[in-house]
Amino acid sequence: MKKGILYGIGAYTLWGFFPIYWKFLHQVPALQVIGHRIGWSFVLLTIYIVLTKQWQDFRSTALTSARTIGIYSIAGVLLTINWLVYVWGVNQGFIVETSLGYFINPLLSVLLGVLFLRERLRLTQWIPVLIAAIGVIYLTFVYGRLPWIALSLAFSFGIYGLVKKLAPLGSLFGLTLETGIVFPAALIYLSMMEMTDMGTFLHDTAFINILLIGAGVVTTIPLLMFASAAKQIPLTVVGLLQYIAPTLQFLIGVFIYKEPFDKSHLIGFVIVWVALIIFWVENYFAHRVPVEPVPEMGEG
Repeated sequence: MKKGILYGIGAYTLWGFFPIYWKFLHQVPALQVIGHRIGWSFVLLTIYIVLTKQWQDFRSTALTSARTIGIYSIAGVLLTINWLVYVWGVNQGFIVETSLGYFINPLLSVLLGVLFLRERLRLTQWIPVLIAAIGVIYLTFVYGRLPWIALSLAFSFGIYGLVKKLAPLGSLFGLTLETGIVFPAALIYLSMMEMTDMGTFLHDTAFINILLIGAGVVTTIPLLMFASAAKQIPLTVVGLLQYIAPTLQFLIGVFIYKEPFDKSHLIGFVIVWVALIIFWVENYFAHRVPVEPVPEMGEG
């Protein structure tokens, strides 16, 4: 179990430091970054499956059912949207707002379960949901606009989690199929950029080229670490560890990149944090197990 906790901490810590990685690629259009992230992730995941002699299992479980392919097609599109909004938001100076999206995601996932899966919430579970909504409304007035980046991330990842509840595959096979389905579109887009002399890969510094290839590496490594952790530690621990990532992202945005964050912003975030604390405490005492945590992959 100790090894599993270390893997879990490692996975969420890597996801937490994602803003720094994507900031190095700030001069590359976000859509090209995502195209490379999808492409190299699919290539590396496929290589891993082949080297670990799981290809036959992958083919027999992932590629033989139209329903499975349909579910993961939707998941692939949602994950692409989530990644695109996240990378764009980070490189436009909204790291703090992106962290807000992943803070409110668990509460939004609960609400989606009520709306689409007919799950019933206890009265005490509605309290943190309403408090979080108040926090978002408050921040809307503070920002002078709806925090659409945070909400886009929360909704895309929340609906992604909803789709994954219907999905039959594990995290490794699932992400491989998801990226494989959207891989042709990514390849076509990157090819068009190349043909119109707008492509970045192999036309910039060696460092940028390495980072674009590395986008696949930084996607697959924490995924594999998480998959290992999830098998060894209770969901209660996984549910708590998931907040490492948005907490690190928040701290990076405020203290490293000096994004605007004054007292009024702090009040809004504190309201959301209070909602999360109530949410997990209530859930712990009610069932001694948490609501299912965020999906295995997709943090930024």
